[in-house]
Amino acid sequence: MMAEAIPSETTNRFDPARLIDQHQAGIWRYLRALGCESALAEDLTQETFLTVLKKPFDDYNPSATASYLRRVAHNLFISVQRRAGKVLAVENVEKLDHAWSRWVGDDSGEELLEALRDCLPSLTQRARQALDLRFQKKETRQNIGAALGITEHGAKNLMQRAKKQLQNCIEGKLK
Repeated sequence: MMAEAIPSETTNRFDPARLIDQHQAGIWRYLRALGCESALAEDLTQETFLTVLKKPFDDYNPSATASYLRRVAHNLFISVQRRAGKVLAVENVEKLDHAWSRWVGDDSGEELLEALRDCLPSLTQRARQALDLRFQKKETRQNIGAALGITEHGAKNLMQRAKKQLQNCIEGKLK
């Protein structure tokens, strides 16, 4: 006699370790895209998973799970901002979430980062230096212009062109 398969209550239940492993980087990156500081994003990423682990949760598919986790993280971020008396200036969160889903998908942004790494060498050295000064070293456009021997307006134009070139390159790689 063969044993019958007994339906389990945990058929769609999630494995917490796998859930965290698959979505942690994506949640942190999403919080940063919302404007969350790095250390706070780390804390809120952990809090997101703690919140989800405290109640029943069905892991239907990666896209739905990622969307749910982003919503929990977003709500936690809003709560922290409110408690701190800060106004969060994120224009149209639904639009940001849609763009995030379109660009990142279900892989927590790894494919997008790989495309960015592949595209960066296509920029001129000067454009890479300007972007490094702006996004790694947090320099002002005025300081970037001075470092490159151009005006503040020239630095702005250089970075805009470089970002557009990266966007086009990344979009081409992701298609």
